[in-house]
Amino acid sequence: MSELGDALRLAPSDTGWTGELSNDWAIGEAVNGGLLMALATTATARSSEQAGGHVGPLSFSGVFLSPGAPGRVDLEPQILRVGRSMTSAQVTVSQPVDGAPVERLRALLTLGDLDRYVEPVLKTVAAPEIPPPDKCVSARGAPPSSLTQSGFLKRFDARMDPATIGWATGEPSGDGEMRGWLRLADGAEIDAIGLLLVLDSFPPVSFDLGSVGWVPTVEFTGYVRGKPAPGWLQLRLRTEHVAGGLLNEDAQVWDSTGRLVAHSRQLASARFRALVE
Repeated sequence: MSELGDALRLAPSDTGWTGELSNDWAIGEAVNGGLLMALATTATARSSEQAGGHVGPLSFSGVFLSPGAPGRVDLEPQILRVGRSMTSAQVTVSQPVDGAPVERLRALLTLGDLDRYVEPVLKTVAAPEIPPPDKCVSARGAPPSSLTQSGFLKRFDARMDPATIGWATGEPSGDGEMRGWLRLADGAEIDAIGLLLVLDSFPPVSFDLGSVGWVPTVEFTGYVRGKPAPGWLQLRLRTEHVAGGLLNEDAQVWDSTGRLVAHSRQLASARFRALVE
């Protein structure tokens, strides 16, 4: 089993499903939110299948209530409606803390047959032209920090467009954009559910604006538009509005054929040097 497959492994419980969060997918002391979203979607898809519903993730809209930590995690999906083409559901993700459940994430999902919505393409967004992976900068070569030394980053082979990595050497461009390539470090391919993890896998775009420290997600809405072809995934992150320590971060993911397979918008909280000095 791949590292990601192992991280998404679930067992039935009295209220839904249970899994195990690991430091291998943590940044600092918190488990990456993208992994929580992938776990929540996996649990919901399994419950939907048991209810005769759909399993392909079409949309995910979640609110993060507290940071995930290594240890047991409980997932409780509720199937709201099974239609002919789509299934609607909600899911809560919690962890036991001092004997009481603490909710980490609550989300609404729409599931369906992804292949049904791939064609015809009437309008789309083309991937930006960036250097190929072997001409980009590996994240493993970045200066040591809590980010680069995290277990989460070691799970990926990430290559950043040289034009967007000034922040890594203390010279952020201020453009608010990051671009690059991504694949799993163990060589396993990423499936449709894994795209939710990918959408939250790059360094926060706020780093390019001079933010410091952790950038927690407040709310996340993501869409999966198709099953990715094998090979490298290309990512672009941008922000259009930053004020009062909050920003929106828009992510787009293209597969190795150049097809847009996922995109998202999240509201995140960040600290900026201008605000903390």
